[in-house]
Amino acid sequence: MPSSSKKLILASRSPRRSELLRSLGLDFAVTPSQAKETTDPGQSPEQNATRIARDKARWVARQHPGKYVLGADTMVVLDQEIIGQPADEKDACRILSKLSGRQHKVITGVVLITPEAGEYETVVVSKVTLKSASENDIRSYVATGEPLDKAGAYAIQGEGSTLIESWEGSHSNIVGLPLEALTDLFQQAGFPVPRKNEAR
Repeated sequence: MPSSSKKLILASRSPRRSELLRSLGLDFAVTPSQAKETTDPGQSPEQNATRIARDKARWVARQHPGKYVLGADTMVVLDQEIIGQPADEKDACRILSKLSGRQHKVITGVVLITPEAGEYETVVVSKVTLKSASENDIRSYVATGEPLDKAGAYAIQGEGSTLIESWEGSHSNIVGLPLEALTDLFQQAGFPVPRKNEAR
């Protein structure tokens, strides 16, 4: 249960999102959502990411009324195919082999629910191109264990950076939370963000 003194709750167990949120100088509690994360083939990846983020935030907001609740969902998309987290090391190798030498999108839906149950949302799209990696390079990276809880089976901020050829857009979005857009969302919702720590 989060402390009652915390005005903001992050509806995610992702340590990357917590680190990014802390970089804004914010004090918050963490309550992972138990909402189902199912994709709808009739919706675009952007719509799916936003809907799942909304479901996460709403689930936590119901448990903790009167708080600001932040939900987010990040998807890796290759040619409209949503690529989730790998099931195991073999699956991670399969995913990275598919992404190797190609550009894909990283899409994050973000939803902020206010204490008055108002909802503010945004979706951010970045692009990442992976180098053409050899099977041995991929296996060596997967053996570090880093890819196993990451959508797309890599971490741009970690050892996975060696697989990256180039990227476009928000770097923090690729990590898991688009800080630039999130800062705007906080301002729209009337939630104070320390000015000196605003994302640039």
